[in-house]
Amino acid sequence: MNTATNIHVDLAVDENGLLINPADWDEDIAYILAREAGIPFLGPDHWKVIYALRKHYEKFGVAPAMHNVCHQHGKDDAWVHNLFHTCMDAWRISGMPDPGEESRAYLSDM
Repeated sequence: MNTATNIHVDLAVDENGLLINPADWDEDIAYILAREAGIPFLGPDHWKVIYALRKHYEKFGVAPAMHNVCHQHGKDDAWVHNLFHTCMDAWRISGMPDPGEESRAYLSDM
């Protein structure tokens, strides 16, 4: 017999709320991180951003210019901000590791 239960997930995150081990990430973790960031729902556009960030990081090992992410999807520069509040929240929910001090500042200001 299957019963629904609340599962507490203990994620290893750093002082910025970023996953210490990005391999821990999956879509369920994204939902948890989104709720913690005050984003109750992840829709198709959220997932476009999440997977664009993950793909770019996998290929280049750095955070992409969010301007490029927006334009690749035919959106204006405010798109990611409107979806996630800050680009840093998008990075965090995407399960990415600490991008470094300069990139953290860039992502937090966006």
